[in-house]
Amino acid sequence: MIETVLQGILLGGLYTLFALGQSLMFGVMRLTNTAQGDFIILGAFAVIASVTLFGGAPLLAALAVLPVAFGFGYALQRYVLNGTLGKDPLPSLVVTFGLSIVIQNLLLELFSADPRSIETGGLNTQGLQIGESLSLGVLPLIVLAIALVATAALQWLFARTALGRSFRAVSDDREIAELMGLDAKKVYAFATAIAFVLIAIAGALQGMRTTVSPSDGPLLLLFAFEAVIIGGMGSFWGTLAGAMILGITQQVGFRLDPGWGIWFGHIVFLLVLVFRPQGLFPKTRS
Repeated sequence: MIETVLQGILLGGLYTLFALGQSLMFGVMRLTNTAQGDFIILGAFAVIASVTLFGGAPLLAALAVLPVAFGFGYALQRYVLNGTLGKDPLPSLVVTFGLSIVIQNLLLELFSADPRSIETGGLNTQGLQIGESLSLGVLPLIVLAIALVATAALQWLFARTALGRSFRAVSDDREIAELMGLDAKKVYAFATAIAFVLIAIAGALQGMRTTVSPSDGPLLLLFAFEAVIIGGMGSFWGTLAGAMILGITQQVGFRLDPGWGIWFGHIVFLLVLVFRPQGLFPKTRS
């Protein structure tokens, strides 16, 4: 059982990275990105394409993709998604759903439906031996460390910086924030740019951990959405906690029966929706 819990925590680290971008975008703009999973897969394939075209180490390729992801996220929000924001959530849902379909078909055209992965030089198979019977993967430990750092960095950004205060201001009351001199559209664009950096990191690590294919996006969106809902929309530490709960629950299910893991996670998600629909930690605090 100890091994199951530890493996669940490591899996929760990956789910945290899947969900942080979603949590950030909803926390600042109240926008639910239904293309989140497809953008993660797009990030993985961007790294794969960089390694294939230009060679070099996968880590350098992943780092090179990050500024591209930042610029792409900024432009997408500034020139596409900002026009969908408002009291009615339907336009943003429709637009991001359309983007999901476009990304899936674009990746199918460029890379075919064959699963691919990012070569790590054996890092994804290396293990850290703890005691006589327990071994933890090195790559999952790295993923967990990155997830913790990313969560703490977002919390610090929101609580301690001028940019974070502008995020909170436009989230609380856009009209008053604009009267005080903030450009809400530009603030939203910066938030989305940061979210897309997190998405690119998640995609690169997912491609290093396992194979990816153009049709994987909806499943990753489901994991991200469940982690955010369990933890609480817009709460970064809550997202981390929700991802850990989801990962541990799935691992317990897998231990009982290989076909029960993902189903167990769905059950916990539904229980949270029924008994605490606002999530376990629904507000980001300093």
